[in-house]
Amino acid sequence: MSIAIGCDEAGCAFRDAIKEMLIAKGYEVEDFGTFDDKPVLYPDIAVAVAQSIKEGRHQRGILICGTGIGMCITANKVPGIRAAVCHDPFSTARSRKSNDVQIMCMGARIIAPQLGKMLVEQWLECDFEGGGSAPKVQRIKDYESRFLKDDNAC
Repeated sequence: MSIAIGCDEAGCAFRDAIKEMLIAKGYEVEDFGTFDDKPVLYPDIAVAVAQSIKEGRHQRGILICGTGIGMCITANKVPGIRAAVCHDPFSTARSRKSNDVQIMCMGARIIAPQLGKMLVEQWLECDFEGGGSAPKVQRIKDYESRFLKDDNAC
């Protein structure tokens, strides 16, 4: 599986720990930065990761900032992408099993890297279950298409 990863300056050390674990487990990882503690506009990184998934270059993505919230909001602006903040085992599993998210977002100021590693492992092992959630995910896609169509109308 190919994974896109990115962070802002608040998430560099956290990202490094996650990336090291992923590589050790044999995952292909592309790092979209940032690579130092200088402030960056994290939306640029979130969009780059989300776009790489939309284009099929990667199957999943991981975004890390101070809280995970800003990265999540931004990634969800890319049509066809579903991202979720994952800070505990239950929501992490449900993000995949019920919502088929392609990007997990975490906050380096919220959880420790050790918990982050555990959650990433769990998230990568989960698959979309479909079932009763399938019509809900389809409805999300339908609304997305509708609003994109409305936005493109002149």
